[in-house]
Amino acid sequence: MTDKGPGKTLSQTVADQLAEEIVRGRFQPGERLDEQSIATRFNVSRSPVRDALRQLASTRLVEYLPRRGFSVAVMAESDLDGLFEASGEVEALCAKLCALRAAPSDRKRIEFIHQQAADAVARGDSQAYAALNEEFHALIYAGARNKTLQEIALGLRQRLAPFRAQGFFVAENRLQHSHVEYEALVKALLEHDGDAAALAMHSHAANSAMNVLQHFGSERRPSASAA
Repeated sequence: MTDKGPGKTLSQTVADQLAEEIVRGRFQPGERLDEQSIATRFNVSRSPVRDALRQLASTRLVEYLPRRGFSVAVMAESDLDGLFEASGEVEALCAKLCALRAAPSDRKRIEFIHQQAADAVARGDSQAYAALNEEFHALIYAGARNKTLQEIALGLRQRLAPFRAQGFFVAENRLQHSHVEYEALVKALLEHDGDAAALAMHSHAANSAMNVLQHFGSERRPSASAA
């Protein structure tokens, strides 16, 4: 395994690949994840594989049981829906507070990242867009000036990260739709309009959740030929 991507550790690369495969249904809920088999497949030692599985356990996409090891967690659509609902509400509150409390330098940085993201969309560069998107959200959480909310928002985003895997929604033009949805949010943040910022973030979160849940259901639903 040689393509780690910019700034990625070996364990993070393995974790990202496994996460996308789990979300896409290559591994079934409850299926055991054998460290040696995965290490052999990726041509790496067991150490980065173990680190990768621990990372996925922190998102609860994978679970660990003593004497049994790691296995794919059972994730129902209702559980995923609940995570997105909670994340959307917290993010909307962060956006509202950011609009009211962020420093001028914070707003300029948010505007700059949004412009950089537009360039990434124009290039069709989903990897660059994903990195900019993470920074965009982190800036909004920090701009809320509430460390408790910031920690909760980051924790929920980490748990949902595997469902935002790079390339998972490119076929549906999710990059373009996502960036357009941010226009209203950035406008509200720059104008110190807390209510509009919360509404825009809530709408974006709802659209993201709907998009993920549609794919999650279709990827895990048995095909007619397999029935």
